Formats: sequence, structure tokens, C-alpha cells
Amino acid sequence: MSITILDGGMSRELMRLNAPFKQPEWSALSLYEKPSAVQQVHEEFIKAGAQVITTNSYAVVPFHIGEQRFHADGKMLSDLAGRLAKSAVKNSGVLTTKIAGSLPPMFGSYRADLIEQDRFADIAQPIIDGLSPYVDLWLCETQSAIIEPVSVQKLLPKDERPLWVSFTLIDEKPTPEPQLRSGETVKSAVEKMVEIGVSAILFNCCQPEVIEQALIVTRETLKQLNATHIQTGAYANAFAPQPEDATANDGLDEVRKDLTPESYLEWAKKWTGQGATIVGGCCGIGREFIKVLSENLA
Repeated sequence: MSITILDGGMSRELMRLNAPFKQPEWSALSLYEKPSAVQQVHEEFIKAGAQVITTNSYAVVPFHIGEQRFHADGKMLSDLAGRLAKSAVKNSGVLTTKIAGSLPPMFGSYRADLIEQDRFADIAQPIIDGLSPYVDLWLCETQSAIIEPVSVQKLLPKDERPLWVSFTLIDEKPTPEPQLRSGETVKSAVEKMVEIGVSAILFNCCQPEVIEQALIVTRETLKQLNATHIQTGAYANAFAPQPEDATANDGLDEVRKDLTPESYLEWAKKWTGQGATIVGGCCGIGREFIKVLSENLA
């Protein structure tokens, strides 16, 4: 089984480089003030063994940069994020590296309750248009509710580029079965993703402890639907469990001390044991984690 290695979280790597990083703009601030740092992070992830890098467009939404700046700069910043990823691939010399266009939660991480269904096109379209010249695939990530990728998928260019969708799971309390942060079941999410024709279903931005069961449900559901051609994967974060009323702008989450590159590898091995073929890291998972994954799984 061939394993594809994703990159890790952008934000902590920018902080490590002393790049501009603060609330509320988060990683988008470096696009404004120090784009060279964004490219450097991409290059370091490629050097660590990432075969797919993700554009730094996660925070290019009104939730982070404000409505006024988004409408003025959203497409420009997304274009810049794409160009920086493309330049990083070229500069690294590893030209087989793929670029995933990050399509973030449009209304804030973890908060399905903040979704405004009539505004998806207003926010997603400038991001898609800015990224489109540069990306090899689309990645809807940290999706808290089924309506998010369903709404965005309709706006994507009608070409052959794959769509990967990554959901974030409830991880602050046990649930009878794996659930998205909206309370919808993983099974129902997988069924809908098969219906809209995604190429991969992943889980990210939640604790590694809750992902294995979600992958088991995903695998079983794909088998029932004769859709085993759809890949599965995971890239967890290094945060403590996130409560239902969490927001990505309340403050900088503390990174777990018990999660090391070696212990993270053990979780990744459990995921690949359940059929996952795409593995990487989210918030707090840096280049040293990706290096260990690459050396042991790729």
C-alpha cells in the first residue's frame, strides 16, 4: 500500500521563524507582511518529505481578516498563497510535489452553528479563483458539517482535478459513534461525499485518539457503497479537546506535551492499518513530525 505524505500545520512553523502572526489574521498576516516566510515553510515541509503541500489560504476568510479586507484582498491573497506554494515546489527541486488548494471553513473553525448557507459563493469563489491557476487538487479542510463541502463543490472549476474533503470530529467527549462537530454522523458524511464524487475522505484538526474509529466507519461505509476507489486519510492536530463553543480566534491553543513525532507515528500506523493512504499533520504538527512520517511510512 502506497502512502502519500502531507505537510503539517503552517501557523506554528511561521511562529518558529518569527514571522508576523497574531489575532485575528493568524497565518494570513504573513501573506501581507512576510510572504517569504510562507514559502520557506513550504520548502521545509518538502525537504522533510511532504509529497503534498497545502496553500496558506486557510485564514483568508472574513472570520480572520474581516469583511472589508476580504472583499478587497481575498482573491489577491489566495493568488499569492498559490504562487508561493508553486515557487516553493520549483525552488525545492522536487517537482513531483503536488499542491493542494486549501478551502477552509468559510465561517470559522469548529463552528457549524455559524454557517450562513446563502453566503458560501460570496466567500468561497474569490478563494477558488485566486488559487485555481496553481493547484493540483482541492482540499476542503476542517469541515464541521456536511453542507460545507457540498456547497463549495458546486463552485469548483469543471475540470479533472480531484476534490479531497477533510472533516473535523467531536473530540471533547465520547460519542456513541464518530460525529462531525455539527453532530452529524461520519457515516452520513461519507454517504454524501460518495454522492458528490470526491476522490478522498480525510479527518483533521481533532485529536488523534478519535480518528481511528472514524476511519473504520468510513472504510465500512465505502465498502457497502462499492466506493472503495475513494482514498481515506488523516492529519490530526496537537491540541487538547476543543469544546462546542470553541473559536479559532479566542487565543493560541496550547500544544500537548505528550505528542511527540514518535508517538504521532504510532497513531499514523493505526490509521494506515485501517486503510488510510494519505497521512500528515494539522495545527502544532511541525516539520519534524512530517520527517518521521516520511521516513517510516512513505
